Amino acid sequence: MKFSKDFTKIRGDASLREFYRNHKNKTIIIFAKKEKNKNLLIYDAINKILIKNNIIAPQLVSQNYLKNYIEVEDLGTKSIYQLLNNKKTNNYLILVEVLKVLKSIQLIKDKKIKNFKKKSYQIKKYKNNILFNEAKLFCDWYVPKKLPKKKYISFNFKFKKEIRYLLSKLNYKNDTFVHRDFHVSNLIVNLNKKIGVIDSQDALIGNKAYDLASLIDDVRFKTSISLKNKVYNHYVNSNKKINEKKFKNDFEILSVLRNLKIIGIFTRLALRDNKAKYLKLIPYAWEMINFRMKQNKVFVNLNFLLKDNFRSILGK
Repeated sequence: MKFSKDFTKIRGDASLREFYRNHKNKTIIIFAKKEKNKNLLIYDAINKILIKNNIIAPQLVSQNYLKNYIEVEDLGTKSIYQLLNNKKTNNYLILVEVLKVLKSIQLIKDKKIKNFKKKSYQIKKYKNNILFNEAKLFCDWYVPKKLPKKKYISFNFKFKKEIRYLLSKLNYKNDTFVHRDFHVSNLIVNLNKKIGVIDSQDALIGNKAYDLASLIDDVRFKTSISLKNKVYNHYVNSNKKINEKKFKNDFEILSVLRNLKIIGIFTRLALRDNKAKYLKLIPYAWEMINFRMKQNKVFVNLNFLLKDNFRSILGK
């Protein structure tokens, strides 16, 4: 796609989309030939729901669906990720501000809205079969490159059994707005020093522990265990209705499932899309999986299975 000198191509994340910054209009062009419905129509619908609930998100400026793009408000170039990398900042206080945004998102009750084509869109449930298929990406992409075929077949069968078991142990219902990619690179500080949310097209109605796990165990930004615990405790202490034992169980299960999914996705990005830079994040995803599995007896069998097949990564 060609634009004038007023536009600069923005390096996208793990996405099939292309992004262009219009410096003159202070807008972003999102070009999506593939998965057009999700990346343009659904993105617009989700942003409308966020904005309706006083959450900062990119507002639609114009659209040309036939030519595969939309133009949205540019929230700015400063992400929470960049702020956290500044040694002068207090990372805990920044993440406490992020938790306020998360709390606002989780209070959203709207599930239905019209997109720019005036068609109604209803946010779907984050059902267990979706979580299962996401975790299965670990087996589909990562495991075949690490295990011989005979061993892979056996592992695949046992792995799927364990994932189904973990899903059966979740306590909280799918009744909360879940961004599904709530991490520090998708949180932008605008000119008014308010935190805005981008990349929301995958939002579903799911378990309230999911986005917190995504934030705290984010593979893109390493944090100490003490900081993880402080942020987690702040969230729990400020949500009086939470049953801490049940919530912690769900948080740990969803963190492990998410990081298994991430290992699969990052391997797929390298093999299928020639984006090898994400492979360097896989060791930290393993580290998070290993850490969370040690916290909860629900992982006994999965822990044994992974260590039996990936001993060089996880150790004894």
